[in-house]
Amino acid sequence: MASSLNKMMLIGNVGRDPEMRYMPNGNPVTNFSVAVNRNRTSPEGERREETEWFRIVTYTKLAEICNQYVKKGGKVYVEGRIQVRTYDGQDGLKHTIVEVIANDVQMLDSRPRTGDESGGAEVSAGRSAPAPSHQPAGRPAPESDQFDDAGEIDPGDAPF
Repeated sequence: MASSLNKMMLIGNVGRDPEMRYMPNGNPVTNFSVAVNRNRTSPEGERREETEWFRIVTYTKLAEICNQYVKKGGKVYVEGRIQVRTYDGQDGLKHTIVEVIANDVQMLDSRPRTGDESGGAEVSAGRSAPAPSHQPAGRPAPESDQFDDAGEIDPGDAPF
């Protein structure tokens, strides 16, 4: 059994379009923010909606895919780990940044695709794949013709 665990799962709305940049070694990094809402009742009985903002960071292939397909306002599922960084600012104060280093991003919005409604798509550990199908237990999922020989999705066939 694991002696420790650092895992974060979020479902929320993208607050700004992703920004991609490159690290000195040439690997892409994409950042975007996600707003997660929570409804609660105040002690006076008033319903309130509270919003928490999370900074999301993705690397390599996942960064490229998120930069291309994640859009402001879209609903996403993000899974990853929490990372806390501190630095001394120009103002002389110590600043702390809390980020989610994502290893799985799923776009949850439905978008029309040539007349039919397709569900969201999953982007996991630097790979893109169709959203999981809801097949009855014991039945294998049908083979998809969206993948080429290298196991990658043809961008023209991407469901999002």
